[in-house]
Amino acid sequence: MAEKGIREYDAKRMLAAALPGYSDGKFSMGTDLVLVGPETDLDGLGIEHPWLNDKRLVVKPDQLFGKRGKNDLLFIDKSLPEAVEWIRERMNKEVTITQTTGTTTGVLTHFLIEPFVPHDEEYYLAITTARDGDTLHFSTQGGVDIEEVWDTVKEVHIPILGSIDDVDVTGFLPDDLGDRKGTVADFVKATYQFLVDYHYTYLELNPFAFVGDTIVPLDTVAKLDDYASFQCHDHWGEVSFPNPFGLQKTKEEEYVAELDERTGASLKLTVLNPTGKVWNLVAGGGASVIYADTVADLGFATELANYGEYSGNPSQELTYEYTKTVLDLMTREKNSDGSPKFLIIGGGIANFTDVAKTFTGIIMALEDYSKKLQDTNVKVYVRRGGPNYEEGLAKMRSTGERIGVPVEVYGPETHMTKIVSMALTKEVN
Repeated sequence: MAEKGIREYDAKRMLAAALPGYSDGKFSMGTDLVLVGPETDLDGLGIEHPWLNDKRLVVKPDQLFGKRGKNDLLFIDKSLPEAVEWIRERMNKEVTITQTTGTTTGVLTHFLIEPFVPHDEEYYLAITTARDGDTLHFSTQGGVDIEEVWDTVKEVHIPILGSIDDVDVTGFLPDDLGDRKGTVADFVKATYQFLVDYHYTYLELNPFAFVGDTIVPLDTVAKLDDYASFQCHDHWGEVSFPNPFGLQKTKEEEYVAELDERTGASLKLTVLNPTGKVWNLVAGGGASVIYADTVADLGFATELANYGEYSGNPSQELTYEYTKTVLDLMTREKNSDGSPKFLIIGGGIANFTDVAKTFTGIIMALEDYSKKLQDTNVKVYVRRGGPNYEEGLAKMRSTGERIGVPVEVYGPETHMTKIVSMALTKEVN
């Protein structure tokens, strides 16, 4: 599972589309939402979305950070001209925000516009997921300072193989909800089933409110399991996974993200240190963590150049493109002291990934970059097991001999991360 935050706009868009079905028509949400980005024609908003002209509005940044009110980034009960002017003044401007985790500086690029909803009481609902199950969190004291009243939050756990129908949701809710207790219970059940079916890993409505008999989520924080993007495409629609506020992706990271969206397999890349000596090309999400930790444990954390993985039996073409991207970054410049760089091609013992097939894509990229690999003094260490691993390792060994690049290959008889110490400390025993 790879947990990734999504915009409030996308979470509310999905919830609005799904909620009636999950509540047998009892609940619905308005679909009046506008996401404004750097390319948006602000002068044409009222023409493209006529409802903006008739309603009082709320405007706020939509970039995966909270405490917007406390950071003076919440514009409430305004007209469209006022909202447009407020966005113009802040679009592409650098700001420093303060959250419970500290301060972060970044550039404002996306804003959410939605109707202003007058209300009296505010409630808190969050659903968290973990290895052993899910947890519902609820409080009648919702709002921006929920941390300060956390003792009011009631919790109930749903085991990993359990069902929301096995939980006494009504009984778990506080009695001070009064006549609304049954309505809120039905809303919680519908929202939870939405979370499960849409592969959310986290969903927070803080706050949500009643307007008459209608429940209105006001602020929403959400995370998806992006490994489910292939199977949930119809549910999610066109959803983006923006960087955390203050973090900008390189063009290479963006390219790998595009490759990842083309397939049910997984391709991930994060550049940590473009001039680092240690570059990982690792099969499997768990293995990628283990290899990165091993590099750090050996004292080479500052030399770790990248973090990422390829898994799920990606095609030869996609493996080639992924490897080529890593090699291009790796070979852009030599180490100033003439020392070698190390390419660690590692992984555990695959269950269904055809090692020879994926290695073919890697080999194609190594051949294309053979001259740059030589010039940059790259040494390659390979460890892999799984279907057709012997054929794959033999091809990798012969490739090194053919292109004039040192390549050492090892199979499952060698501990998975041993090649890291072989490369970095020469500990071959």
